[in-house]
Amino acid sequence: MSQSSHTFPRRVVVTGMSGVTALGNDWPTIRARMDAGDTGICRMDDWDNKYDLHTRLAGPVNGFSLKGQFNRKQLRSMGRVAQMALAATDRALENAGLRDETAILRGGRLGIAYGSSFGSTPPVLGFTRLFETGSSNGITATSYIQMMSHTAAVNIGVLYGICGRIIPTSTACTSGSMGIGYAYEAIKYGMQDVMIAGGAEELCPTMVAVFDTLFATSTTNDDAAHSPRPYDARRDGLVIGEGAGTLILEEYSHATARGATIYAEIVGFATNSDGAHITQPAADKMQIALQNALTDAGLSARDVGLVNGHGTATSHGDLAESIATRAVFDRAVPIHTLKGHFGHSLGACGAIEAWLGIEMMREGRFIATANLEQVDPHCAELDYVMGTARLLETDHIMSNNFAFGGINTSLIFRAADAML
Repeated sequence: MSQSSHTFPRRVVVTGMSGVTALGNDWPTIRARMDAGDTGICRMDDWDNKYDLHTRLAGPVNGFSLKGQFNRKQLRSMGRVAQMALAATDRALENAGLRDETAILRGGRLGIAYGSSFGSTPPVLGFTRLFETGSSNGITATSYIQMMSHTAAVNIGVLYGICGRIIPTSTACTSGSMGIGYAYEAIKYGMQDVMIAGGAEELCPTMVAVFDTLFATSTTNDDAAHSPRPYDARRDGLVIGEGAGTLILEEYSHATARGATIYAEIVGFATNSDGAHITQPAADKMQIALQNALTDAGLSARDVGLVNGHGTATSHGDLAESIATRAVFDRAVPIHTLKGHFGHSLGACGAIEAWLGIEMMREGRFIATANLEQVDPHCAELDYVMGTARLLETDHIMSNNFAFGGINTSLIFRAADAML
């Protein structure tokens, strides 16, 4: 399919979805555990005498392994983060009916936009020893490939023989959502017909230490079931998680021509930067990103029925986000976040939240924010989904993420049955 055979902009739909999370790897399992009141947060007892950290909380993906699914040769250049990205992507391609479509995968019109904050961290130790002792014995032929920030995108591309464009997004907590946004734009403006999009992150104490040194982590170490507490008056910081999320995006006529199932349409994306502070978010610039996503979608704030918020449970972050959201919507729009269930999975969160947000929109039922019991009175007035799941039929949801460096992203999805 040639670029010149289309008028622009083109419509972009979601035809495949999957992920890897602390509560399971498919929506029915995750939904059942959420309904049972479970979260993926636990106390990391093995950190007690090993790491000088204030927090002992995390959201690990326990029991993850690709042994038996892929051979050693296929996995040798992958650390944990790339393997989780592969697991999510393989199932998403299967869900889209594309995993065995070699002509599409290798035809040059399918690309990848995938991100993580960093690559796999254990290989860093080999390079550290080189600096400390001069010995390169800890470095292998694949050490750098596993630790580089574009390891997930590149490994996915090599395994499936993908010849289209590769867009690695390494923007901390917006890596996954930015991957989806840039993939959307690549299709919308004709550079590709299909994109593998998303983000992944592996749990590592070094990631935890980044926030721990800023006193931004939760230290409710003996009550893991009730932390983190996004938007709550008693929140005391974030909890780091891990996982991966992959969406398969496709040009609308390309999808319908092959009879693909359409789960949602992406209608809006925007990203900008604060240009002000490395770690302190700016509500006014967040507001611009949200408004620009609505403009891109050709929608008004009234058209969006629910906002999937970033909701990290940090003091300043939750306040800035709520203020920006209220300013854009000018009403108490329903809002929730999934970070009470999974923790903050950094580069994966935007992709996981987009996937599960689409699943909830399809069902007309949105999970309540875990551990949100008393909204911080300093947060802006919004309709925080708390306590029990909310039955809500809407044609559009917005999913927002914000990252270190003042990077803001906003995505807007339209329900498949609302497409004209």
